[in-house]
Amino acid sequence: MSVEPEAPEPRWAVPPVGGWTADDLDTLPNLPPHTELIDGSLVFVSPQSLFHSRAVDFFNWQLQSLAPGDLEVVREFTIDIDRYNRPEPDVIVVDGEVIQDPDQTRFPAESVQLAIEVVSPESRSRDRETKPVKYARVRIPHFWRVENQDGRAVVYVFELEPATGAYISTGIFHDRMKVSVPFPIDLDLTAITPRRRAADPE
Repeated sequence: MSVEPEAPEPRWAVPPVGGWTADDLDTLPNLPPHTELIDGSLVFVSPQSLFHSRAVDFFNWQLQSLAPGDLEVVREFTIDIDRYNRPEPDVIVVDGEVIQDPDQTRFPAESVQLAIEVVSPESRSRDRETKPVKYARVRIPHFWRVENQDGRAVVYVFELEPATGAYISTGIFHDRMKVSVPFPIDLDLTAITPRRRAADPE
C-alpha cells in the first residue's frame, strides 16, 4: 500500500531586520492579492463579505461619476505613507497628474485627497485606529469609514484639522450622504443594500 507524500508546508518569507519596506511589496514573490504593509509587517486580506464588495463598488462608481476632471477615483490601490507603511485603502481620490503609467503600483500619499475604508470584522482595529492615524500624519485631507450596521451602510466622515494635524468628525450618515468636500457629493446609501433586503418591509 503506497503512502501519499505529505503536502509541503507553505514557505513564508522571513522578514529582514527592521521589517519589510514599501519597495518589497513589488518584488516579493507569490503575495496574495491586496497585501498591505503596516509598520513593516505584511497584512493579508481575508475573503471579503458581500457588503464589503457592494460598498466598495458603490463608492468607486459613484465618486467616478461626480469627481471633477482634475481628480481620479481608484479602488484598492496602495499608497506610500513611509518606508514601512504602504496601506491599500478600499477607494481613493487622487490628483489626476500622478497617474502617469499604466504599470504603476502605488501613489504618493500627498496626492490623495480622500481615503475610504470599508470595515470588515478582521480589519476593524486597523480601519478605526491604525490607518486613520497614519493617513492624518501624511495630511490626507479627508477620510471616510464605512461600516455595516445590520446590513445597512453608515458612513463616518472625517476632515483634517490643520492646526492639530488630526482628524475631526464632520458627520455620520445613514440613508443619505450629502457633503461639499472634497467636491459636492450627494449619495443614496440605501443603494448599497442588496435589492431583496431593500424591498423587505421590515
